[in-house]
Amino acid sequence: NPAVNYYFMVVSTFVITLVGWYITDKIVEPRLGKYHGEINQEEIPELTTAERKGLRWAGYSLLAFVALLLILILPPEGILRDPETLTIIPSPFFQGIVPIIMVGFILPGIVYGKGAGTIQSDKDIAQGMTQAMSLMGYYIALSFFAAQFVAYFGWSNLGIILAINGANFLKATGFTGLPLLISFIIVSGFINLFIGSASAKWNIMAPVFVPMLMLVGYTPELTQMVYRIGDSTTNIITPLMPYFPIIVAFAQRYDKNTGMGTLIATMLPYSLAFLISWSALFIFWFIFGIPIGPGAAIRL
Repeated sequence: NPAVNYYFMVVSTFVITLVGWYITDKIVEPRLGKYHGEINQEEIPELTTAERKGLRWAGYSLLAFVALLLILILPPEGILRDPETLTIIPSPFFQGIVPIIMVGFILPGIVYGKGAGTIQSDKDIAQGMTQAMSLMGYYIALSFFAAQFVAYFGWSNLGIILAINGANFLKATGFTGLPLLISFIIVSGFINLFIGSASAKWNIMAPVFVPMLMLVGYTPELTQMVYRIGDSTTNIITPLMPYFPIIVAFAQRYDKNTGMGTLIATMLPYSLAFLISWSALFIFWFIFGIPIGPGAAIRL
């Protein structure tokens, strides 16, 4: 299920937040210097009575949604439990966690609009979505040209060749235990520079590493978690990441001279710090044998 790495990711949220704050405060911000751009600091206006009403309604709707989920989960024969074993892990709840989260965000948003008076009908919802997308014009234009580069790179199959060779290299080293897992993190991060799609990389590497690590007693969930660490840490420094053009577009709103090189140089300290700190957290997790998610252990 999608939540097999949930425990590790929850702790990672706090660790990565603290590391990101330190890198920003001590390294990146001092290097950037004083901002001399044209955009002034935005002021946050006082909430109106209608907006306060909308927020209250949104809060009530979210509480009602959570209460409904609890009613469907907590009873021994809850609808969202496994129909045969009546357990929560695994269950339809975890299998459907993605649409559940989606509804958990959409519902309060619509209710807020109704309470604040900004949404009167379904046309207002469509208009709001259209207005939000109207700000994406620069991104769409930039993505058109970025897509050509990504397509040509994919056509060359260089990324796939690197991924397969990297996997075969790790397999040939004969590493076991932590050295093998740490090497897998590094190789995943390196391959991520050349293949932007996380699922494509996983489809290439999983058939090699999942069976290999299972043979030495490690679960597929652990392999997936290790892969996600390497994949996540280099996302912000690869131009092949699908969202890289939109990051450049937003950065150019504040500094028109910002390009790919500027952005990569600015983000590189984060990438290295996240790789080191996340790997250290994983080593701690591995040594103490802490479960990595609901129903997911480290060893078979």
